[in-house]
Amino acid sequence: MGDDVNPDRDDLPLRANTSHILVRHYVLDLDIHFHTQVITGTLVLFLEPGPGAGEGAWAGEGPGAGEGDLYTAQPSKTADSWEDESNGDFTLVLDCCDLAVSKVEELDVASVLDLLGLLEEVRGEESVVEPQPGSQSAVLIQRLISLPATQWKKQHHLYSQCSRAPASESGRPLVFHTDRWSLQVRHRGTRTPQEFPRALRICYETKPEGGSVRWTKDQDNRSCVYTAGSPINNRALFPCQEPPVAMSTWQARVRAPRGCVVLLSGENQAEPTHLQETGLCSWDYYVTMPMPASTFTLAVGSWSLVPTAQQTALFGAPHSHTGSLDLPFAASPQFMFERSALKDEKHFESGCTVSGENNVSCCHVDYPCRFTEASAWSQRIIPHRVFAPPSLVPKAQFQILPLLPRCLAAAHATLGVHPFPRLDILIVPAGFSSLGMASPHIIFLSQSVLCGERDGVGGVQPGLSLCGSRLCHELSHSWFGLAIGARDWTEEWISEGFATYLEDVIWARAQQLSRTETDEQSKLKALLRWRRLSEELQNSEDQLQILRPNMESTGQVSESGSSFVKHALNPEKNFMQVHYLKGYFLLRFLASKVEDERFLSFFKLFVMKYHGQLILSQDFLQMLLETFPDKERQGLTLEAIHADWLDRPGIPKWLFEGSAAWTQTRLVEEVKAEVVKWIGLNQSVGRGRKRKRARPKVNLDRVVTPEQLVLLLELLLEEAELSVTSLCTIQRTYNLQEQDAEVRHRWCELVVKHKHTEAYHDVEHFLQHDQVTHTQKYVVGVYLCFKLTAFVFWSPGHGCVSVR
Repeated sequence: MGDDVNPDRDDLPLRANTSHILVRHYVLDLDIHFHTQVITGTLVLFLEPGPGAGEGAWAGEGPGAGEGDLYTAQPSKTADSWEDESNGDFTLVLDCCDLAVSKVEELDVASVLDLLGLLEEVRGEESVVEPQPGSQSAVLIQRLISLPATQWKKQHHLYSQCSRAPASESGRPLVFHTDRWSLQVRHRGTRTPQEFPRALRICYETKPEGGSVRWTKDQDNRSCVYTAGSPINNRALFPCQEPPVAMSTWQARVRAPRGCVVLLSGENQAEPTHLQETGLCSWDYYVTMPMPASTFTLAVGSWSLVPTAQQTALFGAPHSHTGSLDLPFAASPQFMFERSALKDEKHFESGCTVSGENNVSCCHVDYPCRFTEASAWSQRIIPHRVFAPPSLVPKAQFQILPLLPRCLAAAHATLGVHPFPRLDILIVPAGFSSLGMASPHIIFLSQSVLCGERDGVGGVQPGLSLCGSRLCHELSHSWFGLAIGARDWTEEWISEGFATYLEDVIWARAQQLSRTETDEQSKLKALLRWRRLSEELQNSEDQLQILRPNMESTGQVSESGSSFVKHALNPEKNFMQVHYLKGYFLLRFLASKVEDERFLSFFKLFVMKYHGQLILSQDFLQMLLETFPDKERQGLTLEAIHADWLDRPGIPKWLFEGSAAWTQTRLVEEVKAEVVKWIGLNQSVGRGRKRKRARPKVNLDRVVTPEQLVLLLELLLEEAELSVTSLCTIQRTYNLQEQDAEVRHRWCELVVKHKHTEAYHDVEHFLQHDQVTHTQKYVVGVYLCFKLTAFVFWSPGHGCVSVR
């Protein structure tokens, strides 16, 4: 491949030639083997020529090592021999890594009787040429792929039937080749994508070391496996087309031992089928909304369904409500005017179709879209389930279940129709690489979002703030990240910056805060994020601080459709939050220019236009500027935003100037007052007075939110010395062991910095249960302190530097 990627670089290659040929549907049939930590099975691809199928040279799409033919795997060959044997044949290139492929075969779909009805329909159409015998399969598959959304059940039935078809006996073999990053397939004598077989079956198995899935034990020491959100995505789970433009649907059958629950990104709530002959259970899932293959998610383990007395009510008829939320847009008359004005500028006319009872304009490819369903507009709370290991069921029952309906309803009020019809939430094993991960129909949550039991103030317990805000963050991804995705993966801020901004809005609504309370909470969180971002930017490479690293080349690919994701394999990047935080502040900046309420109303309008599609930064920004043209006349231009926010490292001027205001709010002033008291106590203890001192008078009734505690501990971290007495009193006063992971994280930093040996068990507990939910540098530093210095000293010389 001419644009092959140097394996020593930190860029992730996307090798699939999506301009030449596209996968439109995957059928997976998988078996889970816990004893060998391997997944075996088959993958069936349904293909059609891509937008660039009539251009270019097809042979030699990529080097490789290891070949097989139609029947059995063959001995390895060199990359040169694979190239020498191309003979000008077209090569299908799939993204693939750490998979053992044993067979690739063309399917004889013409033998599927149910599919032949489509051929009769083709013959019955006027001006249609009778398909030639050699092209009959291609015509059938193209007809199957092109069935309208109203016939999705028929379509999926036929996909399933075709996936079980026998191998074709056409006489021309398929040969394949694997290298580090790809699987390449050729059909002898086939020169173009148009002639290439349209239905392939790949027999393969994963490897225990494959990076796409994680084999581990849950919190109750029982075997489980799940897709871990790896930088290489799903290419070590099944061969696929990784570039986002390769939007596809899928259906999957997964067999696992009895007693296991199989959760998967599917629209249906699957029920297990018991297989008497094998003692296994089979689970079937499907999706009808085309999505990038990277969003496919799987989790298999001995999870328990968290019970709730409200489950029947929540799973019943769509919830209706009164007031403005009954409208397609919960918005002011001003927004309705803006929506009308935008339609006049033809934003919804080109390439869009009007359908449904609400006459909704959809601009995506044809699929059964919830935005066209009248019932979806009033369904504030979609059906949902929560799964957890048995030992965590009580916490999940009393912390997650009560929050979830509130958060779902608040997300609906903020962004409109839920793009997906149902939701599963799973508490994943310790060691998960983040606090949460959203996929279609399923959210993974870290156990770190759960906290100890303690009394709350008002409608929501303070200790549930991290859980609630993280729920809202992951729910936001249903709209930004999933229903609307980035066309170029380097623009992560489109997903993470939006979710970070929206989590505050949705969480405030879920708590039913007043406008004043919302503003105070928002500014406190902005201050904490500003501190985190400024520290991160001081300790990272410039190239990792840019939100649009490809700049004007963003979204561009090679002639074949292959590309790479810049810095995706850089281990430092995996623990940076610049796309979350700098993207969040960019949206705060834009909101300050157009007013918060109008900005949120614009979000709904943007969702209406772009749901089911992929976007670049400029799509959002250009539509914003067209919606508010007076702002462009005031100097808010696309070029200025690119230059100040997206295309350069560091901190924009607006952020420097605006951050000072966040330090002068009531919540922050309360924290500052507490810090002064603690410093005073520490100084008095340090003077060595021997008389017994009373516990300091701390306004505990004032510092009640976890965010305030985080700020308080961060400010105390700036003190050069804190006595053991002070640390013990701080710990008792705020009951730090029962706080959420963000608070305990800062407490551990204090413990390590000041060599508070009596609390080393708190750090050990944090390492065991929350070790990868926060910046790895800090954790590794603490770990080195523990292991290499035997719990003795904190010092930069030992590498134990606190970096969040």
